[in-house]
Formats: sequence, structure tokens, C-alpha cells
Amino acid sequence: MGEIAPRSRSCDALPDQGTRRKPGTSRRGDRRDRDGAIAARTLSTMNLVEIFASAQGEGLHVGASTIFVRLGECDLRCSWCDSPGTWLPAKRWRYETGPGTADFVEHANPASLSQVEDALEQLDAKSYRFVSVTGGEPLLQVESVEAIARIVREMGSRTLLETHGLAVGAMERVAPLIDVVSMDWKLAKDVRWAAEPEAGEDVSFDSRHEAFLIAALQHCEVYVKVVVTAQTTTEELKSVARQVASVDASVPLVLQPVTPMAKVREAPTASQMLPHMRACEGILKDVRLIPQTHKVYGAL
Repeated sequence: MGEIAPRSRSCDALPDQGTRRKPGTSRRGDRRDRDGAIAARTLSTMNLVEIFASAQGEGLHVGASTIFVRLGECDLRCSWCDSPGTWLPAKRWRYETGPGTADFVEHANPASLSQVEDALEQLDAKSYRFVSVTGGEPLLQVESVEAIARIVREMGSRTLLETHGLAVGAMERVAPLIDVVSMDWKLAKDVRWAAEPEAGEDVSFDSRHEAFLIAALQHCEVYVKVVVTAQTTTEELKSVARQVASVDASVPLVLQPVTPMAKVREAPTASQMLPHMRACEGILKDVRLIPQTHKVYGAL
């Protein structure tokens, strides 16, 4: 998801995690005085980027009212990435004070679970169709995803996980708590690992994607999304469709024409996208062509 220029206010003091309050408030006190129950709700490593309200801008649930919880850090570098500010852990995070206002209050990282819960309550997350946990790559912080999903479930809302679809073990762990998985399928020519893989490590996107899809389908609604550039070929997309079909031919495939960004200067044309879609429809039961819609009306 992209961003518009926000208005931000700084709030360096972290709220005491033992008392429910609005995220912008704070209370002085020694953290060592917190009891074990409070400490159990604290993840000292949670690195947040932002929490805000919007509508889902891409994928199968496009247009659905959604609260976004964006986590920091990613282990991939996609040529079209629209959120490079999430590649590394963030020093600060922010939350939106009201839906669509782009009026944010900032805090220092690491964030606490109580702060996340308070921000979700202030935005009335339970009244939204989804709470999307996104990034960066959220599954690099598997404990944080697990904890946030529990909060969302307690609120009576649904968690949608947006992921690059490569962290198989993490997916197996959080799957029982996730309602919907928006799983990217990466084409190797458009993406690279952020760090050089260790010798002997399996770095094949396709094999990891297949294993990830199998893990996610055990508990979740899943759709696969492929970002399509002007250089993407029909054969590449048919290969993805065949691999998805080898797991479950009923899994929806979303073909998302790239939004020109960073190194990517041109989007694919209709004369390219429509044949791509028709070719994949010969392999899978549900193939859709859906661009990023939030870019149209300037939403976050």
C-alpha cells in the first residue's frame, strides 16, 4: 500500500501497558514494577511502522473496509516496491487518530501489544471487515503476527495477512489464527533476496511458494497474487498457474498490473494483460485482473 503525506505529532513516552487508554496518553513509572501478566503482553522486539484505516486496495477483497497494521523489515527487494521504508526496522511508528485523516501520532519502537490494542480500539477496528497485517514482511516477526491476530480475534474482527509467501514455518505457526492470506507469488527476475543466502540454503521461490500454499490452506482462505510488469510473459504466468493448480485448482489467482514505481517505469497494457488472464483461466478456476485501486483516489 502506498502513502500520502501525513501530519504527524511526536509522543516519545510509551503508554504503560497495564492500563487501557488512548494511544496518545502516557503515565510515568518504572517498567520493572509491571507484574508478570502485563509483561506477558509485551513483545520487546515488535517493530511497527504504522496503523491506519482505509479500504483494501488490492487483491480479492479489494474495496473492503480495513485497518492496516504495518510491521517493519523485509528480506526481499522487489523492483516495484511501493514501501521501501519498511525494508529495515523502523526507529519510530505512528498511528492514525481518525479514519482517512492522515493525522498521525508517533511513538518510538519497540511497540507494545497494549499500544496496538489501544490504537485498534480508537479506530474501532471491530467495525471493519478486516484488520490487515502487512509489511515489509510481517512473518519475519512471527510472534508479533500471532499476538496481533489474537487481539483481532478477541475483538471479533478478521485478520488478513499480506505476505511474500516464503516463510513456510512461520505460516504453519500462525495459520490457525489467520482468516485470509493474501499470498504473493514472486517471479525471480523481478525480486532478489536482501542478503546473500547461506551455502546450501534452498532459495527457490517456486518450491517455497508451493510449501507455503499447502501450509496456509490447512486453516485459511487463500488467494495468490502475482505482480505483472510489461516484461512478464504469458508462459511465466502459466507456470505459476500450473504450480498453484498442482496444490489446489480452486485457489484464486489475482494478476496485478504493476504500478510504475522505483525502477519500474511502465505498466503492462491491456493488450498484454487480457491474454495473460485468458491463458491462466485455462488452468485455474478463478483468475482475476485487479490493479491497485487505492492509488486512484489517493488513500493510504
